[in-house]
Amino acid sequence: MSRALERPFDQRMLQVLNDAFVALLCSVGHRTGLFDVMDSLPPSTSEELARAAGLEERYVREWLGGMVTGGVVDYDPEERRYSLPRERSAFLTRAAGNANLARFCQYVGLAGTVEKEIVHCFRAGGGVSYSAYPEFQAIQAEDSGPLFDAELVSSILPLVPEIIPRLRRGIDVVDLACGQGHALNVMAAAFPRSRFLGLDLSEEGLAAGRREAEARGLKNVHFERHDAAARMPGPVDLVTCFDAIHDLPRPKQALLRIAEALRAQGAFLMMDMAGSSRLEENLAHPVGPFLYAISLFHCLTVSLAARGDGLGTMWGEQRAEVYLREAGFRSVAVHHPDDDPVHVYYVATV
Repeated sequence: MSRALERPFDQRMLQVLNDAFVALLCSVGHRTGLFDVMDSLPPSTSEELARAAGLEERYVREWLGGMVTGGVVDYDPEERRYSLPRERSAFLTRAAGNANLARFCQYVGLAGTVEKEIVHCFRAGGGVSYSAYPEFQAIQAEDSGPLFDAELVSSILPLVPEIIPRLRRGIDVVDLACGQGHALNVMAAAFPRSRFLGLDLSEEGLAAGRREAEARGLKNVHFERHDAAARMPGPVDLVTCFDAIHDLPRPKQALLRIAEALRAQGAFLMMDMAGSSRLEENLAHPVGPFLYAISLFHCLTVSLAARGDGLGTMWGEQRAEVYLREAGFRSVAVHHPDDDPVHVYYVATV
């Protein structure tokens, strides 16, 4: 094959290499607060930015070099001043809320911490234990927090028919695999007459949920350590599970326990990743490579480490519906939000 035919792919791989490190630099900009500081200041020198952010100037200057050459930050060489245009800060700062894409870049560095172990699994099988990801739950909580703040009460919960008036009157709710409990605390604050229970295996996550509940003065929410495949506390009126069923070692058993715990008029609300178990149907997925990589570096491997099913992130809507019906759910409604190509919501009733 001639060099001329190879050149377009050469260029693509160089762009991949550059973009991978731009993502890592964006993670640093998010974690250090540099994007937020730049958004609050006029065009500034590296010294001014470092001073405002409380950071070391030499590190800030090197980071800025990557951001400028990566097309994220603008630079005036005569004034030696850097700026973050508003049309970019709208996707990079904490003030952007759910539109902040920089927070997702943190997964790049997280994946790098376990690359050696993942390569070992390619050769030896098995998986990487959840304990190898000490930052994962905190990153995931920051990832999903703005979504829950903006849409959980107004858009996501109403997918369950008649659930809002029932929550206002007072019902029993369980959030399975609740992580750091933010979604549960959002619901508990919005519906003080209802009773909320968060279940997770991570003591660190449960402790974070309790701290937030205490800080918000919530008396109607509690957190307990619990294996999703074990018998669920019940009976309850609503069970939620946000982006976690595919991570579980025994998802079928967990769904069966959920169905068993629901009262006659109860419902299960499950958020998961939109996609298909058939690769050819994911070719145009807007974040396909990201989701497959997250699956490889976390979701798939933590399940296999526990000798589980290893569903992976892209287990697919078709399989999800089958699992729900096999667990005893008679009705399964699937919802695709118009403004969210990443998530799909299932409302299942027994």
